[in-house]
Amino acid sequence: MMASATMATCFCSSSSFSPPDLAAIHSPPSSSPSRRRRRRRWSCRASSTGGTYDHNPLLQPPPDPHFPLRLPVQDGSSGSRLRIFSGTANPTLAEEIACYLGLELGRIKIKRFADGELYVQLQESVRGSDVFLVQPTCPPANENLMELLIMVDACRRASAKTITAVVPYFGYARADRKMQGRESIAAKLVANLITEAGAHRVLACDLHSGQSIGYFDIPVDHVYGQPVILDYLASKTICPNDVVVVSPDVGGVARARAFAKKLSDAPLAIVDKRRLGHNQAEVMNLIGDVRGKVAVMVDDMIDTAGTMHKGAELLHREGARAVYACSTHAVLSPPAVERLSGGLFQEVIITNTVPVPPDQRFPQLTVLSVANLLGETIWRVHDECSVSSIFQ
Repeated sequence: MMASATMATCFCSSSSFSPPDLAAIHSPPSSSPSRRRRRRRWSCRASSTGGTYDHNPLLQPPPDPHFPLRLPVQDGSSGSRLRIFSGTANPTLAEEIACYLGLELGRIKIKRFADGELYVQLQESVRGSDVFLVQPTCPPANENLMELLIMVDACRRASAKTITAVVPYFGYARADRKMQGRESIAAKLVANLITEAGAHRVLACDLHSGQSIGYFDIPVDHVYGQPVILDYLASKTICPNDVVVVSPDVGGVARARAFAKKLSDAPLAIVDKRRLGHNQAEVMNLIGDVRGKVAVMVDDMIDTAGTMHKGAELLHREGARAVYACSTHAVLSPPAVERLSGGLFQEVIITNTVPVPPDQRFPQLTVLSVANLLGETIWRVHDECSVSSIFQ
């Protein structure tokens, strides 16, 4: 098996792969002399310790040619009209987004009373501002969701002009339809809660299914983590003719097909599986040829890694030379770490939409940051520019 790359650079255009065209996101920077705070820019760089790739732009911010220099919109009295606040779910990602935009995170007080109730207070004025609240509803999902709702309510009562809930990982997204009688559709319920709390817009990353957008009665900007992962794969020294993109189930075929098209139009294979219950999967057979190929499994999230694990076992039995796992959201519920680090995967590539604690890190793990992507999207929403052109 190939050794994990420890020194690799994202946004590499010299590889034999063809990374997505991000030139469309360029726009001329403002020349106003009163706008002094400049956005920091960086590329993703690999850590040289432990074989684990981990992007930390706050420590290493080299120039990033794919994202233009943005200057926050300001007025003469109260400073920037664009405000970023973070909940407690993923403050590191929020700091990276604010750094990209050349802003500081807004001051907010979040605490819990002795009985577990949440208390939220904004410690600066947001009157007339476009407020963006960065809070994924990752585990513990109920705590983080309630915190997001109370943050939205606090901003609404503080007379914010607009409130955008930035939810990099949208919990309860898998409960998006009725498969059996007397089931709830929790995705719709959560959408209603966010709307009724007072949010004007939602910015989500890689929803489990596109139909979840229709559950909201407010605008939803749906961004994709694919460009970040594709740029990283473009830096790998793998011949494009040796790559096959694999969908771990039939439901992810559209996602895998789009990924394969951008990855030098690679061939597609499908793992046919049947679920025995929640978080339980049984692989049946493989549709497609992977013999002697480098298989890249693509999914939107990894929870217990049962699907990825069984799929990798099948791919190796069918003659795959190496298996890579790519996913935007890494929930990594037990026993995911044991399954992913057991030797079946050459590399496990994820993003930081969900924070990965140190005790869940392993040598094959690669963590990419979506801060640039979310920061650019936030700027475009604030500046009333096109968001979809980022992914064209």
